[in-house]
Amino acid sequence: MPTLTNIFLLFIATILICIVPGPDMLYILARSTSQGRSAGVVSCVGIASGGVIQTTAVALGLSGLFLVVPFAYDVIKYAGAVYLVYLGIRTILSRKELLAASTGQKKGFAPVFFQGMATTLLNPKIAFFYLAFLPQFVNQSQGHVPVQLLILGLIFNITSLAIDTSIAVLASFLGLWLKGHAGAQKLISWLTGGVFVGLGIRLAFSQRQ
Repeated sequence: MPTLTNIFLLFIATILICIVPGPDMLYILARSTSQGRSAGVVSCVGIASGGVIQTTAVALGLSGLFLVVPFAYDVIKYAGAVYLVYLGIRTILSRKELLAASTGQKKGFAPVFFQGMATTLLNPKIAFFYLAFLPQFVNQSQGHVPVQLLILGLIFNITSLAIDTSIAVLASFLGLWLKGHAGAQKLISWLTGGVFVGLGIRLAFSQRQ
């Protein structure tokens, strides 16, 4: 088991990391503003679920394959970039989703959940982050390093989920305010789509570090 000191340090570090604006926060803001609180929260759960899978891969040593097989890293990176750009373009062009959001129609949240998960799983830089970040809080003297990494990964993602959910709820109020103004729906769809496209382009041109 990780020591209580390491768990506390991880908790503090996670909070500091999560409150700094990044790709996940932009994604959550865009989703919550355009589709409301429920969609934003579901997106957060999807992102956290993807994070749990990523940290499990780190604990099992699977993410280390990116270090020895650069081609696999590039394939996943560009697949993720294409997927985000696709989501952005679809958001901008889809009148059906825009109409559903403006009239309050409820849609199934399974696609929102899996899209949030995909944005994490298709970003190999997140796997590299976990590879570099989580081992710093492992207590080598206690042994069972994979188990410690799993526990640390769960703590990180649960803490991140709590913070991201708060951001999603706050952003949903902004979305409600914007939807009360004429022409705001079209603006929201363009801004949301633009965020997704921007994140895709950013990922495509990111360097492996």
